[in-house]
Amino acid sequence: MRPLRVLLTGATGFVGSEVLRTALRGRAGGRDISVRALARTAPPDGPDTPGLSWVSGDLSDPSSLRGTAREADVLIHLASRVSGSPEACEAVNVHGTRALLDEARRAGVARIVHLSTAAVYGPGPHRGIAVDEVSPAPVSPASVTRLAGERLALEAGAVVLRPGLVLGAGDRWVVPALSELRSRVPAHWDGGSGLLSVVDVTDLARLIVTLAGTGTPAGPAVHHASHPVPVSNRDLMAALTEGGLLDPVSADWPWESCLRRLREVPGSMSERQFSLLARDHWYRSEEIWRITGCPAGPGPLTRLAESASWYRVHLAAG
Repeated sequence: MRPLRVLLTGATGFVGSEVLRTALRGRAGGRDISVRALARTAPPDGPDTPGLSWVSGDLSDPSSLRGTAREADVLIHLASRVSGSPEACEAVNVHGTRALLDEARRAGVARIVHLSTAAVYGPGPHRGIAVDEVSPAPVSPASVTRLAGERLALEAGAVVLRPGLVLGAGDRWVVPALSELRSRVPAHWDGGSGLLSVVDVTDLARLIVTLAGTGTPAGPAVHHASHPVPVSNRDLMAALTEGGLLDPVSADWPWESCLRRLREVPGSMSERQFSLLARDHWYRSEEIWRITGCPAGPGPLTRLAESASWYRVHLAAG
């Protein structure tokens, strides 16, 4: 049986690079995998990697995507713009996604896996909600345009994944943000009671590769894609402290006291981002793991030991 031919976007990013590694060392639905990785700039030349080829393309330039999906069986679309102006986000997350999906349609691609984010639900708090149990209400330009990209993907028959917080080597947002916020608000935040949907990048990558190969579930559909068991903010912060990534604290401040301190101490993290990391943002995620038969893994806090050394280097450099 010939290999499953995958077109992968975002292959040089945080999630995409782990998906690429997972795909190249594994199998999907009993088949070997060959990957055509789309990137604005391919990595420097190195030893040939069996099953991997690179193709140049830029989602902000739809004309550069012509022909990129030819002969592909599956499109795994992970690339997105996660910051910037509304116009810059729209160029990549909407217009670029539309152009890529058009290429997939023309090439007869049979399956599309599209990565979105639980941030499309907006500020919350959210407590154990199922998909679309509350209407999406994105706030940032990135989330607004990623929701628009979701809709295009669903129209094309995609399986759309909405993970919550993603941890692991390569994470340049979640743990660095928690580190800054702990320094500005040196206490347990509202008792650390907030429940969060979290997933380790290695487990998310396994799920994505499984979806690419099994054809189950069929699209169009949206699924939450965090670990099925939510993590309390207190447990997350304790694990990071135990790993030497955060300084310990003993104070326990109510939420309003935390907000007052945040306002008094300047930094890059906003109150909205503080709330996202400290208060309930928990989305029911067990269904996708059950349907695919993909084990969810031991959980993101257990996995932290695997990425702690990377985080220490990154936080020290920052």
